[in-house]
Amino acid sequence: MWHLAWQTIKTRLSGFVGAFIAILCGTALVAGCGVLMESGLRAGVPTQRYADAAVVVGGKQAVDPPGTGPLETQQVAEQASVPVTLAGKISALPGVRGVVTEQSFPANVVAADGTALNGPEGGRSLGHNWDAAALAPFSLREGRAPAGADEVVLDAELAARGGASVGRPVKVAIRSTPVEFRVSGIAAPKSGDGFSRQSAVFFSPEKAVELAGAPGQAHAIGVLADPGVTPGDLADRIREAVGTDTVTVTTGVERSTVEFLDVSQTRMLLMALAGSFGGFALLIAVFVVASTLALVINQRRREFALLRAVAATPQQIRKLIGAETMLVAVVAGVLGSGLGVAVGFGLRNAFGAIGVIPPDFELAISPIPLVAAFVLGLGTARLAAWSASRRPSSIRPVEALGEAAVERRELGRVRVVVGLALVVAGFGGSMVPIFVRGDAGLAASGGSSLLIVIGLAVVSPKVVAVMTRLIAPVLNRTSRISGYLAAANNQANSRRLAAAVTPVMLAVSFALTMFYSQTSAAAARQEETVESTTADHVLASGTGGLSPEVAEAARRIPGVAAATPVVRTEVINTVQEQESLRVERYAAHGLDGDQVRGNLDLGIVSGKITDLTGNTVAMSEAEADWYDKKIGDEVEFYHGDGAPAKLRLVATYTRDQAFGRYVLPAELARAHTGDRMDDSVLVREQPDADSATVTAALNDLANRYPGLVVTPGSAVAAPDGGQQQAQFYVNLVAVGVILGYVVISVANTLVMSTAQRSREFALLRLIGTTKRQVIRMMRFEALATVGVAALLGTVVAGIPLVLLNLGLRGTPLPSGTVTVFGGVIAGAILLGLVSLGLATRVALRAKPIEAIGLRE
Repeated sequence: MWHLAWQTIKTRLSGFVGAFIAILCGTALVAGCGVLMESGLRAGVPTQRYADAAVVVGGKQAVDPPGTGPLETQQVAEQASVPVTLAGKISALPGVRGVVTEQSFPANVVAADGTALNGPEGGRSLGHNWDAAALAPFSLREGRAPAGADEVVLDAELAARGGASVGRPVKVAIRSTPVEFRVSGIAAPKSGDGFSRQSAVFFSPEKAVELAGAPGQAHAIGVLADPGVTPGDLADRIREAVGTDTVTVTTGVERSTVEFLDVSQTRMLLMALAGSFGGFALLIAVFVVASTLALVINQRRREFALLRAVAATPQQIRKLIGAETMLVAVVAGVLGSGLGVAVGFGLRNAFGAIGVIPPDFELAISPIPLVAAFVLGLGTARLAAWSASRRPSSIRPVEALGEAAVERRELGRVRVVVGLALVVAGFGGSMVPIFVRGDAGLAASGGSSLLIVIGLAVVSPKVVAVMTRLIAPVLNRTSRISGYLAAANNQANSRRLAAAVTPVMLAVSFALTMFYSQTSAAAARQEETVESTTADHVLASGTGGLSPEVAEAARRIPGVAAATPVVRTEVINTVQEQESLRVERYAAHGLDGDQVRGNLDLGIVSGKITDLTGNTVAMSEAEADWYDKKIGDEVEFYHGDGAPAKLRLVATYTRDQAFGRYVLPAELARAHTGDRMDDSVLVREQPDADSATVTAALNDLANRYPGLVVTPGSAVAAPDGGQQQAQFYVNLVAVGVILGYVVISVANTLVMSTAQRSREFALLRLIGTTKRQVIRMMRFEALATVGVAALLGTVVAGIPLVLLNLGLRGTPLPSGTVTVFGGVIAGAILLGLVSLGLATRVALRAKPIEAIGLRE
């Protein structure tokens, strides 16, 4: 059987090229996702501040409540700290040469022109205790270490940008108005003048502890090893001594997860998106490969019928098709797996360019994801071959006697029932956003579109047959000859047309759903934010955060009725699912309850927002109902830094798209963020206040707090959505990559379906049809193909999007530029015309009398 399969492939090489390309691209895409997933497990960025530390101990980087599975943890949203008392336990362990506790907090040098300086390329500028410089290590180029509370050491790069020199005064802003220090020294790491991701300002140890504002806590503990002691062995000893319930013990590239919060978050994000993206890519690959193989096998109907006529059994036909497919899949899978490394780097670069992951995040490369992609590619091909071989293996031998290759038009009853059930289930799921808002409704909308596409793909020959009957009169009236021939071909070969329509429909619906669902969700957040914000002014910062003093300073300005600090954070909670717990992160805000009135309208349903103080919390009405919480009940969850919380519920509200599911007192929220600063301050004027005078006074605050920016209240922006915003950008990349795969496959399918019609074209020309009429006929067929696909894809995406927008925004029209819709449809039309046009011209090169005798 394998020998026969190999001989068939060699004699029909052009027919198997399409399947080869589909499997090759699908395997490469899955392998690329596998590389990203492995990188999420064991990759990162090179550490900078801890380059000389063998082991770094930091706060716990994930939340894993009791009862959760090993894969159900959630990465902390804020930087966790570590108790300084652990340093004593660690220093007593054998193999430890030294232990250094590191403090870390925002510290911005203020230049002579009043500009607060960030780190290189917009990175952070951080303050540390000077003894932590040994972890990098930093060494002094000029001057001496800071000895007094009024002395600092700057890294050489920051000193050059700020125009600072040894012995001269320099102003530094640390969660307050700038304070003058004297530069006692300038330091630099082993290579270069500073770090690429951050700037460093070093204080005396006592002053750094004071400025960090977290007594008894440190950002990290760096451990220096004795000569001959490996970091792995030392880390094991430390874990045994201090445990891992509240801390993370890291070595190697893992050290960067303690140093940079975005690295640990990136690893979790890569695992999640690679899993979902890879799964979706695998599903697309099944569709594309099955569609391509179905077209290849359908073109060989008479060959299989002849085999049946000479006593080949259905099982032998299925084995032959399976063997042919596996031979092609092995070669395509090997090449595709290797190509997957390039795909992985391409995806990493794309995600880095849009800011979803750090651009310097390194990938981990090993054979594991490549082998997994190869195996999955073989499995996909085998599944597609099984699906495509069911009908030809049951061809009746008598069909071999017929010259016409006319398709059987009926579908199996089970197939029709399954397809219709999936379509009905999809349309039913699209109703969910009407009743459930937020992420659940958004996920249900996207899932319903996928279900509808699968259902339509199952019954696509029947759907396409109905559509071709509807457009046949239009084609007949448009062109008496070419239009008539195109309509007749479409009606007689609905299966062939369906093989081309399905991937185009998938591409259109996928692109429209992914783009417009995210833009609609973002628009809903922005619209609700604008509606609920009644402030006259918004104070923000260009250095990443506002001093908590700004709100109090604004309240003291004559004419100001209220100044509300806003702290954006996240909380982590569990969701009971049958016998297991799922851990989720939710957006949250910190507000001053007594300052909310006049600035914000949360849509309070029960309780009083003015009671939001101390250990209390407000929840969205939907969230409170889900957990069955009433006013006065205790609410348990985890803060963004992983610290457990048990707070009393004082209010419920409806506007959760603007404020998240939880609202905390600003002071409490601030205490569990890494920088302990505000994101913005909302200011409301008194009714009789002079607006110009108040605005001028607010602008004067920028002189005291460098980086402060005053904007009108009408310019308020919705929170960036955290994971939602990242997911939006990820989806854009996913749409581009998968659409690229689908476009290649669609072009491949259209070219294959046209190239195999040389005898048909020759026959038409021999009976008097001109070459120009044949070309026009194929243009009409191309327009019919992409027209049906675009219409079905638009309907499949449109109905869930309309219902999603009704649930989120109260309007049926999706948000987002119509240019994307026009571009998707125009791209589909151009793809169809170019693919079929080129293939037709190639097929028409041969003389009709020669082409009519070619073997199919």
